[in-house]
Amino acid sequence: MKKKQVSRRDFLKLTGTASVLAAAGATFPGGAFAAGPSVKGPIKIGYQTVLSGTLAGYGEFHKMGAVMAVDEINGKGGIAGQKVELDVRDSTLKPDDAIKNARYFVDSWGADFLAGIDSSGQALALAPLMEQLDRVLIVTHAATEKLTEEMVFKKGIKQIFRICNATYQDANAAAFVAKDLPVTKWATVSPKYEYGFTCWKMFQDTLKKLKPGVSFTAESFAPFGTTDFRSHINAIMDAQPEGLYSTEWAGELITFVKQAREAGLFEKVKHVMFPVGAAMDVLEGLGGELPDGVWISGRYYFLFPETKGNADFVARFQKRWSHYPAYVSETAYSSIYAFKAAVEKAGSKDTKAVIAALEGMELDSPGGRRVFRKEDHQAIYDVPWGKTKADPRYPFKIMGEKKVIPASACFARPPFEGPNTQPPFTT
Repeated sequence: MKKKQVSRRDFLKLTGTASVLAAAGATFPGGAFAAGPSVKGPIKIGYQTVLSGTLAGYGEFHKMGAVMAVDEINGKGGIAGQKVELDVRDSTLKPDDAIKNARYFVDSWGADFLAGIDSSGQALALAPLMEQLDRVLIVTHAATEKLTEEMVFKKGIKQIFRICNATYQDANAAAFVAKDLPVTKWATVSPKYEYGFTCWKMFQDTLKKLKPGVSFTAESFAPFGTTDFRSHINAIMDAQPEGLYSTEWAGELITFVKQAREAGLFEKVKHVMFPVGAAMDVLEGLGGELPDGVWISGRYYFLFPETKGNADFVARFQKRWSHYPAYVSETAYSSIYAFKAAVEKAGSKDTKAVIAALEGMELDSPGGRRVFRKEDHQAIYDVPWGKTKADPRYPFKIMGEKKVIPASACFARPPFEGPNTQPPFTT
């Protein structure tokens, strides 16, 4: 007897995966997924982030996004019909802790996939280990460009992907905004480690190309854990710059802003840029204390893009957690959906098959359309810069005037010769 053929549309309806795909908003090169019987459950995802100390607020926002994604996915049938299990562990910011967590996830807990990571140093330390453990790690926060350029592109470590923007957004995009400001003298107060050093150098190099004649009059790097920024603030004020670029973040940025206000820095330095100032823990933590007119950005901003998908995500998040989503909430959330999309496209949770599915994948996420570049596994998508202003609808400052620097302009192009600083580019 001839078997009745079931259309692809009817198959998706019968299995419930059509609604899951719609929730994820995923599209794939070459068509939709082909989940098959080779996918055995449960699907285990090990997630690590900083959950202790002054930066613990970031970790809680990570956790909110990841947990919400898992609950949504499980509520609609799981990944390829299999339940998703999530284990979230504190990684502090030490590379050794990240390595211990990764080994625990894979060797003891049996994780299929890993995600998270706040520190650039941790990300670089984990890359060779992920190749050894042969598990895909989607980085949701650590920003060093060396992860994708050196570890993936040059060394060929295929198990690493990054769903968040990298230092290019924090530094090159900042330079595109800065070139139009009436500033010729810049200074920085930034973290005294990889991220702070890299962003400041990249900002200088790119801005000098965009605006010849600009100068950089002072730099002060604060060690991790700094609680008293007065000496750094005084060093900057003594140098009398017109602009300040600072990659301080989380609780340390909150402390810096409060102490800078007390010292009168914002009255003397009229143009200030915080590449991660749009992080929700910073906005909520400072409330009305964040001055108006400060340029801020982040790897996702809850009011951008102005799409129904993002608005729905923000509403669901706010209803569940009584917070608006931080950028790490969105990247954590989208990383889980990226695993779902890749496994269902590959019809397998085998590492090699999932890597092939992720390479070149397009993902419609709350943060907009992301594309994982095949050559370096970096997700490319646009995020805004904006000037802070008060809004009666929110108990914190939001972006008023915005500039969106296309990722195609500020991201380095293979073989990573630098951003496209030659006209025409748009803002």
